[in-house]
Amino acid sequence: MAYLTDRKRAVHRGSARSGTAHFWGQTMSAFGLAILIPLFILTFGSALGSSYEDVLEYYSRPFPAIIAGMTITVAMIHFRHGIQVVIEDYSRGVTKKLLIIISTCIAYAIAATGLFALARIAL
Repeated sequence: MAYLTDRKRAVHRGSARSGTAHFWGQTMSAFGLAILIPLFILTFGSALGSSYEDVLEYYSRPFPAIIAGMTITVAMIHFRHGIQVVIEDYSRGVTKKLLIIISTCIAYAIAATGLFALARIAL
């Protein structure tokens, strides 16, 4: 019979001490997206249906390009935080680590590709 306290049983089985950082990162990016998505819809909607040259000219202006760039960046940060939490909840061991690495690489690749395309349009 083991006489262990509740605290002693929970040692090394509790918090990884990073849950709060993930939560706040996800919350702040969600708040940022709540502001950026309507602005992106307004800027993108005004260019929708225009000719190719008009769209290139429109996104060469600073405001639409900055809004699009910020939306891409914050959306991919939000995706990375969210998918990491889901992976940590539903997988274990080496599979968990591989999935986190792959999803992080995908998020950064999408962000880099989007920002590169936007820079090519804007410059």
